[in-house]
Amino acid sequence: MTLETVNATDLPLPRVRTGKVRDVYAVGDDRILLVATDRVSAFDVVMREAVPAKGAVLTQLTAWWLRHLEDAIPHHMISADAGEIARMVPALAGKVRLLAGRAMLCRRTAPYPVECVIRGYITGSAWKEYSRAGTLAGEPLPKGLRESDRLEPAIFSPATKAESGHDENISVERLRSIVGMQTAALLEGLTRTVYERGRALAAERGIIVADTKLEFGRTPDGQTLLIDEVLTPDSSRFWPADSYAPGRSQPSFDKQPLRDYLERERAAGRWNGETPPPTLPADVVTATSARYLDAYRRITGVPLNIPEPTT
Repeated sequence: MTLETVNATDLPLPRVRTGKVRDVYAVGDDRILLVATDRVSAFDVVMREAVPAKGAVLTQLTAWWLRHLEDAIPHHMISADAGEIARMVPALAGKVRLLAGRAMLCRRTAPYPVECVIRGYITGSAWKEYSRAGTLAGEPLPKGLRESDRLEPAIFSPATKAESGHDENISVERLRSIVGMQTAALLEGLTRTVYERGRALAAERGIIVADTKLEFGRTPDGQTLLIDEVLTPDSSRFWPADSYAPGRSQPSFDKQPLRDYLERERAAGRWNGETPPPTLPADVVTATSARYLDAYRRITGVPLNIPEPTT
C-alpha cells in the first residue's frame, strides 16, 4: 500500500508523551502504543518537513530485529500490524491507514533512566573525546587509535537520557550508582547480546554496525524487557563494509544527506544551528527517505512493503 506521510498524530487515546519522532499513547494501564511519525531531527532540531516512509522503516525494522532476537532477549512488542492492533484496541478502528507500518502496540514498562550504548568502533562523540583526552566518559582507552578503528571487545558506554540537547556519556561505575550493581550488570549483558547478534547478522549483509543505543524497561513483576527502537538508522551507525577504511569518518545509511545540507547552510551563515531550521529542498527530503529505505532493504533482504491492513 502507499503510506501516508505523517508529521503529527492525534489519536483517541491518552497521550503519554511526544518525542522528536514518536508519539506515545496509553492503552489501558498495561500497554502503550508507539507511533513513529515521519518527523526528522538533526543537530537536536526537529525539521518542519517530514521524510516519507521514515516512521515505517523505524517501526518495521525494529519489529524485524525483535523477532530475530526474541529467543534470547525478552522484549515489549505485542504487534506491529495496524489491522491487528485495531482489533485489539477498538478505539483505533478508524485510524488503521494512518497507523499502517508505523504503529507498535507494546507492554508497558518503567524505563531505566539510562541509554545503553555499545561501541564496536570509535566514532562520533566517543572519537571527539578520545582525540581530545584519550578517554571515553573519563576512562582511558588504548593509545594510538584512529577514527573509525574497531574496538575489540566492544565498549559498553552508557549515557544519561537528555530531554533536550545531547545525552551525556557516563562510566559504568556511574551507571552502577544510578541503577545498582546487579541491574547494571544485567543491562550490560543484554546490550552485548543484542549488539553481537545484530552485528553478526548485519555483517552477512555487508553492513557494519559501528555502534548502537538501546533502552530497557522493567515490568511490574520485575522482568527486564528490551524496549523502544532496536538497531535502526536512528539508533545505530550503519556503515557499508565494502568501503570501510579506518582513519576517517565513514559514509552511513541514515540522514547524512540532511546533515550535509544543514552543515552547508550553517557554513554559509544561513542557519545558526537553532530552531527554526531552514526549509529543506525536495531533493534532500527524497535522498534522506531513500537512505532509510535502503537500510531496511539491505538488512532484511527485501524492500519495505506494508500490506493493505485488514480489520
